[in-house]
Amino acid sequence: MTTIETSCVIAGGGPAGMMLGLILARAGIDVVVLEKHEDFFRDFRGDTIHPSTVGVLGELGLRERFLALPHNSIRTLDAVVNGTRLHPVDFSRLGPPDDFLVLAPQWDFLNFLAAEAAAYPTFRLLMQTEATGIIEEDGAIRGVTIRGADGDQEVRAALTVAADGRASTVRAAAGLRPREFGVGIDVLWFRLPKPHDLPPSTLAYVDHGAMVITIDRGDYYQTGLIIAKGGFDGLQRQGLDAFRAQLVAAAPVLESVADAITSWDEVKLLSVQINRLSRWYRSGLLAIGDAAHAMSPAFGVGVNYAVQDAVASANALAAPLRSGAVDLRVLDGIQQRRLPPVARMQKLQLAAHERIARPGGLAFLPNPMPRALGLALTAATPLIQRFTARMIGRGFLPESVSPELREPSVRTGASARNR
Repeated sequence: MTTIETSCVIAGGGPAGMMLGLILARAGIDVVVLEKHEDFFRDFRGDTIHPSTVGVLGELGLRERFLALPHNSIRTLDAVVNGTRLHPVDFSRLGPPDDFLVLAPQWDFLNFLAAEAAAYPTFRLLMQTEATGIIEEDGAIRGVTIRGADGDQEVRAALTVAADGRASTVRAAAGLRPREFGVGIDVLWFRLPKPHDLPPSTLAYVDHGAMVITIDRGDYYQTGLIIAKGGFDGLQRQGLDAFRAQLVAAAPVLESVADAITSWDEVKLLSVQINRLSRWYRSGLLAIGDAAHAMSPAFGVGVNYAVQDAVASANALAAPLRSGAVDLRVLDGIQQRRLPPVARMQKLQLAAHERIARPGGLAFLPNPMPRALGLALTAATPLIQRFTARMIGRGFLPESVSPELREPSVRTGASARNR
């Protein structure tokens, strides 16, 4: 069997895996990233690049190149609750330069990271290559077995990183089991044309019967309809007309385009999960991103937290990987840093889902709005915006690339090699 040797092998070419691979390669660390698909062009759910991630790109000197890609920059996110438009999120409260959120297809973001990483001789990306198991010797993980275009191989490494998502093969092979937190909702995802009478940028529409998410993808909306957990089969039995009626009841602005959905094949079910590992590592192995903690779509922070895991990991791992070994204390330190902000965000997500699952959901405002309540909301809005801008835009513990890792290393290192 052919063997590839490297310092670090990363299973999964999502935001966590690609960002970690890029920063390590810039630091002269030999790294191999495995991506099981042939490209990144898939219908991802997370199309939001948050201010903290834009800040990380800035620290790496990549901000302007990234922003040259097609995207939408927005500073505010509205919600319409029972017919009343609210302005709960204003990223300009963060202050410049990273005071906006970028809406861009995730495939563009991943292609960008891959292209930047490919400029370094210590980086290797293997597409259509899937980790199938782990290599374990004397109780330590020494790499992974893989299956790709060249058949079955193995990748041996000082450190294996599981960044292969919420159904992580590497995590399961290593015997790490996440704790599941019950979530009472699922999300149906589909595309809709934009209506001719465009509203302001709106994150969600809510009424007593439904909640609809609209993500601007330039010439169409990536749209989500919140449903009860396990409720998709029942909705299908009611038919597309009932589906469209539920959609339009919450988001009347979509009435003129709802008929664009002509088949259930156009509607994809996202089974919402929240879970996390109690221990993110073993000797020679670290789990990050969704492999360590699945986030729900609430507040759209999944990509942001995956990137922050990658930055924290790169900061801690670069020096020990140069010496060839990573102590368990280093891996534990990464978990101890990242677990508290993850747990805090998941607690908020669970509270939001519990509220959504109740009768009446998040439609907490009367219609019509009493004048006194409207004035109170207006007065409270600046305080709400300051909290939400930091909570959503930066997270509870925003990560910053270590100064010594911000400039590419002058060392070229040795690229991954076959033997």
